[in-house]
Amino acid sequence: MTMSDPIGDMLTRIRNGQQAHQAVVASPASKMRANVLEVLRREGYIRGFSREHVRPGVAELKIELKYVDGEPVIREIARVSKPGRRIYSRLSDLPRVYNGLGIAILSTPRGVMSDNEARAAKVGGEVLCRVF
Repeated sequence: MTMSDPIGDMLTRIRNGQQAHQAVVASPASKMRANVLEVLRREGYIRGFSREHVRPGVAELKIELKYVDGEPVIREIARVSKPGRRIYSRLSDLPRVYNGLGIAILSTPRGVMSDNEARAAKVGGEVLCRVF
């Protein structure tokens, strides 16, 4: 069975892993997922991630979750643009998550980046998810 929303699946795995207080969660590997995880790592929401080969032709991403005083760093992570309804945003309309305390992750012509990086690069794009 094919997956219709791979990024939404990865975000759900992160959400479920943090509710269960797991240190590491696994997700099937893809370039887009790795790019989203790189933004989360740069912004300090996860410790890191690594790509591991399960068998020839199949790889998965091991995501190291981050906690502070036993509480997850990510309080809220939600998909914005879905396969049934894509949400695009111009530079002037880029969303602010909790008045700048959180981030929105965008897919732009210059790659996947946070809303602050997109404002600095002066580009808009598809709003993938928001994190707080």
